[in-house]
This record gives sequence, C-alpha cells and structure tokens, in this order.
Amino acid sequence: MRNDLLRRLPVEQAAPQNYGGGRHRLRVLYKKRDLVILGLGVMIGAGIFKISGVQAATAAGPAVIASFVIAGTVCLLAALCFAELSSAVPVAGSAYSFGYVAFGELWAWFIGWALILELLLAACAVARAWSLIAVQTLQDLSIGMPSGLAGVVGQERGFDVFALAILVLLIGLLASGSRVGLRTLWAMVLAKLLVIGLVIVGGLLLFDAGNLTPFVPPARPAPGGGEPTVLTALFGDPSQTFGIWGIFAATPAIAFAYIGFDLIATAAEETEDAPRKVPQGLLTSLVITIVLYVGVAVAMVGMISYRELDPARPPFAQAFAEAGAGWMGTVTDIGAVLGLTTVIFVVLISLTRVVFSMARDGLLPSGLAAVSRYQVPSRATLVAGGTAVVLSQTVDVLTLEPLVVIGALFAFLAVSAAVPALRRVRPDLRPPFRVPGGATIPMLAMASIAWLMLNLELKTWSYFGVWMLAGFVFYLLYGRRHSRLRELLDRPPAPATALSSPPPARSPFDVPPISPQAGPLRQSPLDRPFSAPAGVQPSPPYPSPGESPWGTGSAHRRPEGPYPHPSPQHAAPPRPQGAPPPHAPSSFQEAAPPRPQSGPPFPPPGRSGRDGEFPQDRLPRGPRPYVQGGRRPWGQTPAGPADGDLPYPEEPGEPPYGGYRRP
Repeated sequence: MRNDLLRRLPVEQAAPQNYGGGRHRLRVLYKKRDLVILGLGVMIGAGIFKISGVQAATAAGPAVIASFVIAGTVCLLAALCFAELSSAVPVAGSAYSFGYVAFGELWAWFIGWALILELLLAACAVARAWSLIAVQTLQDLSIGMPSGLAGVVGQERGFDVFALAILVLLIGLLASGSRVGLRTLWAMVLAKLLVIGLVIVGGLLLFDAGNLTPFVPPARPAPGGGEPTVLTALFGDPSQTFGIWGIFAATPAIAFAYIGFDLIATAAEETEDAPRKVPQGLLTSLVITIVLYVGVAVAMVGMISYRELDPARPPFAQAFAEAGAGWMGTVTDIGAVLGLTTVIFVVLISLTRVVFSMARDGLLPSGLAAVSRYQVPSRATLVAGGTAVVLSQTVDVLTLEPLVVIGALFAFLAVSAAVPALRRVRPDLRPPFRVPGGATIPMLAMASIAWLMLNLELKTWSYFGVWMLAGFVFYLLYGRRHSRLRELLDRPPAPATALSSPPPARSPFDVPPISPQAGPLRQSPLDRPFSAPAGVQPSPPYPSPGESPWGTGSAHRRPEGPYPHPSPQHAAPPRPQGAPPPHAPSSFQEAAPPRPQSGPPFPPPGRSGRDGEFPQDRLPRGPRPYVQGGRRPWGQTPAGPADGDLPYPEEPGEPPYGGYRRP
C-alpha cells in the first residue's frame, strides 16, 4: 500500500501551468533588480540601527563585528541551498514546495505550517514596532499628537490605530494588484539605503580607533535570571558573557536580523526567467545586506565605547547626541520607519504566496487559490491580511518574536536537507544554479542552523511544538483528504480504446508545430532534388503560357521573361474542366477563393486594395520577387520622376499598386 503521508509531488507537476490555466496562475511582474529590492526591503529593518549597539553592550563588545560576519556566513550557506532549489522548482511556495518534491506531503505541510507561523507573527510584530517608532519620530520632530489619539497609538498591546492603519494600507495595495505597490517599495528602499549611507558616513567621520580596544573583552559572569535554552539545558550554563563565548552568544540574535532572504523565493512564479534570476537576486541582496550590517556595526563601535552604551536607549541616537550631532538621531528614526514599512510589505507578499500555494495543492481551502482579474491572489491576501490585523490588535505579539525565529530556522534546516535529498531522488534534474562542493555546503548549513536553534529558549520550543501539533491535526482532518496530489494518484488510468478506423496517412507536408526545444529542422521534401522514376515523364515545372495558378486576372499576370516552357514531348495531358491547376495549394494550405469576374479591375488612384473593398485584386500571400530598384508603395499611381527607380515603365492598364514587378 502506498504511504500517502510521504507521497512526493513530481517536479513537473509543481509547474504553474499544471494548475488549471490562468485561474490559479500569477502574472509575471518582477525582474532581477526587483528581487534585489524585495530582499533589501525585508532584511534591512529598524534592527540595523539597534542590534549592533545592544549586542556590543551586553554580549560581545567590539567583537560584535565578528558576530555579524559569522551570522552572515551561516545565512549565506542556507541561501545557497535556497538558490539551487528555487532554480529547480521556481514556484510560489518557496520552502514548502521544495519540501513537497524532496520529502513528501507531510513534511511539506509541516514546513508550510511553520512558514505561516513565522510570516503571520512577523507582520503583526513589525506593525506594532512600526507604531512605536512612528510615535517616537513624531516626538523628535516636535509634532504633537491629538488628545484623542494619545492613548491608542504607540501601544505595545491592545488596540493601536497606527498598527491597524499600516496593515490595512499595505494589504489594500497588495490586493489591488497594481504596480503602485512595487514602485512604492522601490522608493522606500532607496530612501532607506540613503539614510543608512548617511549613518555609516557620519559614524566613520566620528570614528575613534581607541573604542575598539580590547577587541575581545575578557569574559565575565553572566547576569542571572535569563530563560534556559536547549543548549544550556544539555551542556550546562557557561555563565559568562564577552570573551569568545560572547561572540557566539550574540550570533543567534544577529542571525535574526538577516532573516528574510528566503522570502525572495516566494516570488519565483512572478519572475521572468525565474530559474536564473531568482538565485541571482537572492544571493545579491544577501551579500549587500551583510556588507551594510557590518558597515553599520563598524561605525557603531567606533563612535562610542561599548562600556558607555545604554541598551535601553537607541544606540545611534545616544552616540550622535554625545558627539554633538543630535539631529542624526531623527534621521535614524526616519530610516527605521521606512525600514519597518518595507519589512511589513514584503512579509505580507510572502505570506499570501505561501497560503496561495498550499491552497492550490488542496492542503488549505481551494478558494484561497483563486486569482483576481489582476492575476494576484486577492482572496489569500484578504484572508491572511485580515488574520494579521486581528492578531495584531488582540495578542501581545511583541513577546512572540522568538517564534518568528524558530519558524524561519526550521524552514532553513528543511531546505538545506532538501538539496541532497532532491539530488538523490531526481538525479536527472540539472538546474541552472547548483550549490558548489557537492553535499559539503548543505551539511555545513544544517549543522550551523541546528546550532542556532539550540540557542533558543525552551519556552519557545514548547510553543512551537503546540503550533505544529495543531497543524498536524488540521492536516489529518482536512488537508490529507483534499490533497490535489492524492486525487492525481488515486485517479484510475484511462482505459485503452481501440481505434474504429486506421489513422489517416500523413502527408509529407503535415509538419508538426515547431517547438523552441526542438533541434534543427529536417530537410523538407520540397527542398530535395527531384528525380522522376524510370519510365515516368516529369510534369512541367510551370503552367502553360498565359495560365496562372491563382487565376487569370490582369493583376496576377505571369511575368514575362525567359522561363522554360514545356516542350511538346513533356506537355501535360489536358486537364478536365473544373479540375484544379497542376500547382494547386497543398492540403495544409487554404485554397484561394474564386475570383469574381465583375467589378473594377483595381482601385481608383490613391486607394488601396488592402482595406477589403477590392478582394479580387489582392495578390496571393508569399514572398514577392524583388528586382533592382525601388518598390512602389501600395495605392499610389505613377508620378513621373518619383518612379525613376523603376528599370522599365509600367504598361498601360497595369495596376499601379502591384507587388510583382516586371523584369
């Protein structure tokens, strides 16, 4: 009996053209540069102005620069795995679809369920953080809030107008399907990069090399009271910060700042030449992000000593204020607002695409897989976005941020394992991008990601386990029964039916349609040299004098010239009345309609027969013989010097618009 829980989706069935035509297909919208903007928009948020200062003050000191490099390297290993799988399976589901073709349906469901948890909570938490920073920015700009809004904006929990407004605005942009959302994202990301550039330049101008010593501060006992992690529960608490352990202790929190590069793969189905462009855009955006984060960290620890940093205050605002450039704190606040806006936007895009892909496979209600007339998943956008709005207003989502991290790391681990698994299951696949080094890089990625997951708190693991258990119950009750793959596998094969009559003989002219993947065309029978069998007289190569294969009108007169007319011994037998001419159109061509015998022989001067008023004077389709000299445009009469390029004048009564020129 087939194991239904581990049935794999064939790679060919994962292609978007296998999902009912345009009803379940997304329009192509993104180019490589758009994918880079998506990656920068989701990976660079408000944390770029805060995380380096916090980790320098509490865990690593100036060596936080090394922590950024280590975290970036770990994410780069995982990104290489995402790049190969997105090149082999360029569909909207990202890690969910990769798991479907590599491991089977049950594991794909777990990956997709973890992605929904990650993206849903990320949208809610970032919207709350956006509200807090927006209120702080307005205060720095000396813009007072109306008394009626003072208690409903900038709240960590409960009803918040700003968090509600930003979610509703971005959901509306996505559901409309217009390119306004993409242009808006471009503008915000470019403005954010400008702010980051100003911060880095300003920090380097205030750089003091003395703040970098000692680069690795001596280890000291860690303050108690923290939640135990899996690593400390297994191997004991090292009870120290800074030193070498502090560098690695800061890495998991910094890796959270890089999370988001995987979301680029969810746009593969909407990208032109996705097997090549998606890996390029994914890796390019991650490398740029690593460079920017390291640059901000260097500027941060060079401006102010880690001993003077207050983790409760915005690090850059404190550093610039002590340097006498307090206005730069307001610039960083504006950059943080822009950064969080782009993060919410890209997270909502990815959330709706994952929901859309799972619904298209039948694991979620199929109505969520319908696309609007703009070819965007509007239903999935409204349902997923509405759920995010409700959660953001009713749940203390800021305390659930670790669930975002564990959901993302679970997907990273699954994708890293899927690379060698898919190579083993489908060795015939040759995607345009492959991870170099064989299985070495995927194994290193799995080991490093597993180490990051062990640094998460036990409480986070327990919440994640409850979520996955609820998802398994939902799969057994709904997804397993409505799976589209199950319907395909359970469908009985079509019975073989005998042909009532033998297939018709193929004509040598019945050439199949040309495929872009086909090789060079074979020689046509018409291109081969003709040799008549022994004892058979060949038919004349041209009609008899005065005869035209298309009729006898003056517009189609056979050109004069030294054409070889058939000799008496090669003359064709008399043709019965009504029979087609010797060179009648073949079976794959449409025969020309009979020419009317009445009506004007050609259009009046200045008129053209192409408008359909004089069909009897249209020339047959096909290449027209050119002669030396120009070609008179259609519908123009001889005009003396204007026809000086003609080698011979026209004969009286010959149509002036003819395409065949007399030699």
